[in-house]
Parts: sequence; C-alpha cells; structure tokens
Amino acid sequence: MDRESKIPVYRQIAISISNAIRNGTLKAGMHLPGSRELAKMLGIHRKTVIAGYEELDAQGWITVVPRKHVAVSECIPLFKPRKWSYTGIQAPYDHDLDLPFQMMQADPIGENGVAYSEVVIDDGYPDVRLSPIDDLLKTYRLLTSRKYAIKSAHTGTAQGTLKFREELVNYLSVTRGLNISVDNLLITHGAQMSIYLAAQLLLSAASTIVVGTPGYAVADRAFEQTGAKIIEVNVDDKGIDTLAIERICKRKKIDAVYVIPHHHYPTTVTLSVERRVKLLELSRQFSFVVIEDDYDYEYHYTSAPYLPLASGSHNGNVIYIGSFSKMLDPSLRIGFMVAPKNFVEQCTALRKIIDAGGDGYMQNALATLIKEGALKRHLKKAKKCYHQRRDFLDILLKEELSESVSYTMPTGGMAIWIKLRADFPVARLAASSQIKITRWDKEENAFRFGFASMDEKELRQVVEALKAGLLKMKK
Repeated sequence: MDRESKIPVYRQIAISISNAIRNGTLKAGMHLPGSRELAKMLGIHRKTVIAGYEELDAQGWITVVPRKHVAVSECIPLFKPRKWSYTGIQAPYDHDLDLPFQMMQADPIGENGVAYSEVVIDDGYPDVRLSPIDDLLKTYRLLTSRKYAIKSAHTGTAQGTLKFREELVNYLSVTRGLNISVDNLLITHGAQMSIYLAAQLLLSAASTIVVGTPGYAVADRAFEQTGAKIIEVNVDDKGIDTLAIERICKRKKIDAVYVIPHHHYPTTVTLSVERRVKLLELSRQFSFVVIEDDYDYEYHYTSAPYLPLASGSHNGNVIYIGSFSKMLDPSLRIGFMVAPKNFVEQCTALRKIIDAGGDGYMQNALATLIKEGALKRHLKKAKKCYHQRRDFLDILLKEELSESVSYTMPTGGMAIWIKLRADFPVARLAASSQIKITRWDKEENAFRFGFASMDEKELRQVVEALKAGLLKMKK
C-alpha cells in the first residue's frame, strides 16, 4: 500500500489482489484471509478491507461466502506463477511496441444528416445542460488574455499541450490505474482520430484485424480504408467471444483486435473478467495489438468500473483510446490515445500530415478544470443524474412498451440496446417522420436509446412517441 497515493486504500487492495490473480500468484479457488485477519495484517480498518473485497466481488475476481470464506473465483483461468521481485518491475508502457507497424518520417515538411423530426433518439450523448461549459469557456477566455498562456497554447499542440498531458497523466492514473508518462499520450480531435491514426500505422493490405459484431461501423470503416482484412467475431452478453478469437489465431496470423470492453457499442454489454484476462493472454501468445476503445468509462452505476485492459500486464501491446466528448459535450472534440512512446511519436508525425495540431487554449482550459476538481464534481453529479434517468426509462419501458420490446439493463453508460418484437421492423419505425433514431440495426431488429441527454419529461415524451409509432405499425 502507498498511503501517499491518490488511489484510495480499498482500491489499492482490489488492484493488488486482481494483479496477483492475473500473474498466477493466486489461483482459482484459493482462499484469501478474512476481512478481520487482513485488516490486522495491514494495520487498517476492517471496513477498508471489506470495501476492497466488495469491489473484487462485484467485478467477478473473487467469491464471498458470508461468515465462511473469501476465495478466488472458480471462473478464473489457471496461470503459471511468475517470479516475484520488488525490483526490475517494468511499467507496461516502458516497453517499445516490438511488433510491425508502418514508420512515418519523424518531422515531415512542413452522420448522416439529421432530417427534421419532433423526436430524436440519440445513441448515447451527455446532457450538455449539466456540463461545466460556462466554467470551461470562462477559463478559455482568461487564457487568451495572458501572455504566458498564449505562448503555452501555441507550443507542441501536435501531440497535445504539455500542461494538459501532465494533468491527464494524473487523472488517468487515479481513475483508470494507468502507469504512464506524458510521452505515452497523444491528444486528438476525438476518439475517431485516434482510431484512424492507429489503423493507418498498424494495418495494411496484408493485415488482418478482428472486430466484434454487431459493432462500431465508424471504426470498421477506418480499418477498411487501410485495405486490411476484417474478421467479425460474435459479441454476446459477456462481450466479444475470445474463444472464437483463439480459434482464428490458431488458423492464421492476426495483427490486431479492436474491442470495446466497457459498454460495447452498440449493445452496451461489458466484457467479463475471464475474457479480459483471456484476451491479454492471447495478445501475448499470438503477438497482436489490442486497440481498446473506452469511450464512456466514467459512467458505471452498480460498482466502480472494471479497470481498462491497458492497466494490466501487456508489454505495451494495448493501444488505449478515450474521449472527453462523452463527459462534456459531443461537439467538444478532445480525445486521447495512450501507447508506447515510439508508437505515439509516429502517430504524432502522421497527425501533422492531416492536422497541424489541436486547440491549445481549450486543452489548457480543460487541464485547469481537471486540476481544480471541477471535472470530478461534474462527473459525480452527472453520474447520479444519468443513473436516475436510466432507472426512470426502465420503468417507462416496462409500463408502456413491455409487449413490444425487450432489453437487458446496462450496468452503466448512456444508452439501452432495445430489441423490437419480430413483427415490428425497426427499419419501418426508423423511417417514421415523427421519430428520428440515430443508431439502429436491421439484422438485430434493435436500436440504441440514449437516455442521458433527456430529462424525465423528455423521456416520457419519447416513449409516448415510440408507443404511438408502434401502434401505427400494428394497424
């Protein structure tokens, strides 16, 4: 335990035990000390240990049998123990990416339109009315009037301003357990730019990438543009099928796997612990890169979110991608990529060809919001509000549409994946002039219902419009 760390002690306990399971020190079924015993061993309050165990239990790492024992989950795969050493432990992103990717010159010279409708169902946007946009713009204006701030905003924006990357290193360490430096970060105009840059350097016409289906079509287009072969793997209620990926790897060489482990798009399912562990093991065994898209990590309602794949042991083979668009405003195009230093350098060189740099003032203004705690306060308020809206929508759907739709309540995120009864084709519903559905799938006969951007009155209005549309189809 590091009592000077910003990570709470109970989270440190949870992270340490999950890492010990990952590296084979703790095996499936092995009993752990009781909460009283471990608290005494560590010299901390028993409630802190209980909180750590509850976190591990919620994420599927351990099984707690009240008044009997605490044990490592039987679902965890067996691993060969690794030699433990206090010294010589290398952070994942201290490694170079020792796998093939296109090299760029270090310093080169130099939705579909939304038709009018009374009701729009987005695919999971934040409510801009809750965002600290006023504070952000106030800070932005302040920075444009100060000489030192003007210079800072114009320096090194191709990779991202140093001030913003420094704050982001601390933020990602506390919230996601990432052990990185400013050299491992590239700031982009949204997550899609990060996906595109990674695809351009990792893939070519001779490459193969595995993606989930149903999946994120915009990312697939970025992969297709490279000429790479795309292999689709089924996504079920536990996330992308890692056994299917293993079977593919045994037949042919794959170069990358694109995965959305936290609330998969569009179905909102979360990748299980067993499959997370399996995917990282396959990456090491078969030498492929994992492109991890973590677009809405902050919003989890039943427990703390699973730590990203990028926080685990992966020798730098995970390219981690995130965005502030889902936290603040879809039009605020600030995304980020976390990767080994040598890969970030090449992505920065490629980025200069298509985009000279980002908005330095906006990056530094956002850095100020993070440093002063405004972003943390906003996320706490927004998370509570979105949780209430999700539950309210759940009630409305059961009361008004239970005979027409089915769905699984997501543990977090900002949308619900709604499946329609077979006799209600989603294409017909989406074609209605009264309802505009942003994301729907004809094969799945389903659509994403973004609830976060609507208050209770608006949610009721949308559900009533859906009910009317379905009744019209029934006639």
